[in-house]
Amino acid sequence: MKRPVLFLIMVMTVLVTHAQMVNPIKFSSQVKMDGTANAEIIFTGRIDAGWHVYSTGLGNDGPISATFHVNSMSGVKPVGKLTPRGHEISKMDPMFGMKLRYFEGSVTFVQKVKFTAPNYKIDAYLEYGACNDQSCLPPTQVEVKKAGKSPSFDAGAAASATATVDNATTGTGDNSSVLQPGMKADSAVLPAVDTAKAKTNAIAAVQATPQEEQSWWQPVIQQLQAFGGNDSVASHSLFYIFWMGFIGGLLALLMPCIWPIIPMTISFFLKRGGGKKGGIRDAALYGLSIIVIFLALGIIITAIFGPSTLNSLATNAVFNIILFLLLLLFAFSFFGWFEIKLPDSWGNAVDSKAAKTTGILSIFLMAFALVLISFSCTAPIIGLLLVQTVTSGNWAGPAIGMFGFSLALAIPFTLFAMFPSWLKSAPKSGSWMNNIKVVLGFIELAFSLKFLSVADLAYGWHILSRETFLALWIVIFGAMGMYLVGKLRFRSDVLYDADGKQMPPKPMPVASVMLGLCSIAFAIYMIPGLWGAPCKAVSAFAPPMNTQDFNLNDKEVKAQYTDYEEGMAAAKAQGKPALVDFTGFGCVNCRKMEAAVWTDPTVAEKLNKDYVLISLFVDDKTPLPKPMEVTDHGHTRTLRTIGDKWSYLQAHKFGSNTQPFYVPVNNLGQPLNRSFSYKEDVSAYLDFLNKGLTNYGKETK
Repeated sequence: MKRPVLFLIMVMTVLVTHAQMVNPIKFSSQVKMDGTANAEIIFTGRIDAGWHVYSTGLGNDGPISATFHVNSMSGVKPVGKLTPRGHEISKMDPMFGMKLRYFEGSVTFVQKVKFTAPNYKIDAYLEYGACNDQSCLPPTQVEVKKAGKSPSFDAGAAASATATVDNATTGTGDNSSVLQPGMKADSAVLPAVDTAKAKTNAIAAVQATPQEEQSWWQPVIQQLQAFGGNDSVASHSLFYIFWMGFIGGLLALLMPCIWPIIPMTISFFLKRGGGKKGGIRDAALYGLSIIVIFLALGIIITAIFGPSTLNSLATNAVFNIILFLLLLLFAFSFFGWFEIKLPDSWGNAVDSKAAKTTGILSIFLMAFALVLISFSCTAPIIGLLLVQTVTSGNWAGPAIGMFGFSLALAIPFTLFAMFPSWLKSAPKSGSWMNNIKVVLGFIELAFSLKFLSVADLAYGWHILSRETFLALWIVIFGAMGMYLVGKLRFRSDVLYDADGKQMPPKPMPVASVMLGLCSIAFAIYMIPGLWGAPCKAVSAFAPPMNTQDFNLNDKEVKAQYTDYEEGMAAAKAQGKPALVDFTGFGCVNCRKMEAAVWTDPTVAEKLNKDYVLISLFVDDKTPLPKPMEVTDHGHTRTLRTIGDKWSYLQAHKFGSNTQPFYVPVNNLGQPLNRSFSYKEDVSAYLDFLNKGLTNYGKETK
């Protein structure tokens, strides 16, 4: 029994150690011949759900384009450009201000070649970029090496082509690295530290010892895991979704259409009889039936969309427009302008059928009647819940969310069915229920703008800039505050006496007034955001800072160093910790973090004064003075560009290969805190920075 347990512990240790390394794209390569002088080099990729691979020819100002590179070729030459095949998606990206083209699910890249000699040799590779909604991979290479006899060759082409085409590069972009003729890769496990460059910097006056230089590249994966690994939360956790659904179920219990069902439920179970033991059993089956019905709805939603679709819906523009209109509909329904209601005949028919049927089926039909009759009140809450869980990208989200919702809804009905006398102690329905409906309407109206913002950013309409979004939220929460304090009334709030005369409005309860003041205060809090204030509490909902047309906050954080060795030497000279930022020119989420988090004055001050900020671009195409061969997890890899070097550093030292990726280190390159990834949360980022500074202070003492 000990051996399986020990084996399981070892497996879990390996999984935890490499938890930050992801491999969402699987490529294969082949040379396809047709017996003529022409052939095709084919790269076929399978893309995990939620990820996408960028197409060819996006230009230098966009993400990493797919490009074809040649190390050496003899007896064969490339013909034309690299061609993508598959379902190419074209989408406007506001961060780059251009349309991006990419592939999801699968992609094929084809490079045509022509044989020019009886024998051939191909040594080439495809380089591509890939991202999901939260992170990006560094430029990744897929090699193809093959040699042999040509099936046929073009003598005319051979006369005009050189027998050997060394170090040539073809592609649709201008961002490809070109190896200089005669260069050979250096064999090295770790890239050498360029201390000469560091010495030329006036700040880096303190020379590092050889031991310190070596420690800068030493792997620290286990030390990083000791801090808790990577602070990367892929959207919402299942636990969060469950509690969101549970709270939604509690809110549903306060809706007006729920309360008439309680006496109906009690009457149904009193008629069944069967003694105390049988009553408890039937009540438990009743609650379980409610859970099963709502859980089935969540599972059906998951089955219809599927895991891959659920991952992509979060950024699908058309789907987000539909969600915006749906939440708008729910909000207007809660305001009392109209009522979302199923035909009464449906509920009556099911209720009648439940009364005539016996056994477990009757209990299930009674639960189904509750679901139908309460639809007019629960539909907007269920809709908001499903909108949030479906766009969370978590395939189990709808089922887990509906389970939490149904559990909260089923518990009180189960208890009322078990103990009918509790009905006497239940609070009476009244105008307070309508107040809750209207407040939920304001909340759904505010949430709808979040989904409109996603579509606006995707299509580049520029109709919902950050200040426009904040202005609308200020009005919505200000109006909600006025409603809660009793200064704004809806038609559904008007009460009439027995003679049909309008009754004067009653004063709002103290709890309602206090909540109203909080809502008004929240609206006032957002007002400075119209001029560029960070408004940290709404940063997760509002459009990014770069959409702000009028911004008085011109503080911009720029890294002091874009070279790792220079930055580490400077950090030692200044006696400060270093914040290593693995980023990319084509990393959308890196720009979002810089716009939404780094622009916060407190964050900016810490990055500029307390840390030495080192930004390492993993897609930097500047060639290294000499290509280097490194061994990583048993595989040999050639580093040709500066970006390759930083990509290797991130994977080798920190065990991660996605960007953005931030980690604070001391002057020996040891981590001071867990790493941080894409999360537009200023307070969380400040805690991350402060923890690093605190640990650095303890070490220096």
